[in-house]
Amino acid sequence: MAKKNNWMLPEGIDALLPNEAARLETMRRKLLDLFRSWGYQYVIPPMVEFRDTLLTGTGSELALQTFNLTDQISGKALGVRADMTPQVARMASHHLYKEAPTRLCYLGSILQARGAKIEKSRSPIQVGVELYGSQHIESDVEIIRLMLETLAIAGLQEVHLDLGHVAIFRELAKNAGLTVEQEAELFEVLQRKATEELEELLTTFQLDKAWYDAFYQLLNLNGDISVLNDAKTNLAIGGADVLQAIDELQRTAELLQNIYPALPLYFDLGELRCYQYQTGIVFAAFVPGFGSEVARGGRYDNLTEQMDDLLPATGFSADVKVLSRLSQLSEEQTDNVILAPDVMDADLHDVIRQLRASGRIVIQALPGDTQQPDHTLTIKQINGQWQVSE
Repeated sequence: MAKKNNWMLPEGIDALLPNEAARLETMRRKLLDLFRSWGYQYVIPPMVEFRDTLLTGTGSELALQTFNLTDQISGKALGVRADMTPQVARMASHHLYKEAPTRLCYLGSILQARGAKIEKSRSPIQVGVELYGSQHIESDVEIIRLMLETLAIAGLQEVHLDLGHVAIFRELAKNAGLTVEQEAELFEVLQRKATEELEELLTTFQLDKAWYDAFYQLLNLNGDISVLNDAKTNLAIGGADVLQAIDELQRTAELLQNIYPALPLYFDLGELRCYQYQTGIVFAAFVPGFGSEVARGGRYDNLTEQMDDLLPATGFSADVKVLSRLSQLSEEQTDNVILAPDVMDADLHDVIRQLRASGRIVIQALPGDTQQPDHTLTIKQINGQWQVSE
């Protein structure tokens, strides 16, 4: 009879061994310090909430990612958080928002029923920042800048920024008179960039040629900033709100280029990340060698509307595990390890205490140790004094 493996983990669930855990913890501290320096306050949402509350205003995509269980006390359905953004929005709306913009950040584990397409992880460690109470483009730019600083902390280089605006598609669909079902079908085809399917679908909608052409152009309107001028011509049928959305993208690009003149900007007007609750500019950061975005975000002014308080908001999030694995931070901690002898001596323990208080790593040997831990320095008694020595 085969012996049962008691160390198996569910697919997409992982444990972090010392080197990776140490690297991730170093990054966690650096990121929270970075956010604090920009005025973002740290919050910790609950891991589990009533399912109805947890999914308010988020749409079906998040519902499919949410693990469900039953509360043994109330008997009600509970959900394990799969994305902290809606939770933080609720905290801001109900407890924190005043008149001035509110800046919040968060970092913690989430659990997803299906996981990410590329990483296949179902247990990301999500980090993010959210800015509430401002509808100005400058607030979106602040969030993008902080996202870029986050990637810099992680040591990621050659970052490319992808920008879009969900209001362009949403307004085109509304003004073309599409039903909710037609809009959902068209959205799904656009996300897969399925040209032939798009042509067939638009034909079944029996739209005027001008509307047909406008939707079809969403597949082609991607590239550098010149795409936005083409969009003003090709999508003008969408009306003032579509043109305003394009103007917002142009203004965002202008502000970013003033600060980061070498930053590659890519525009994709058919990209609709988190379409179900995003309302404005959406963005994502990519780096060479990784097949998905390393961070993403956007504006979601209507998410808190179903929480009885309309609060404009913009933010970004990332998986710290992904950032850690892609980072160029040192993986080794043995450089600073100091080995102390197995001696019960008050003076020795004072030296050890002072070294640890200063941030040094000190491991004291145990009786009967047959193998010493990895170290580069030792504490020895020299001329009656305990000193660090090579």
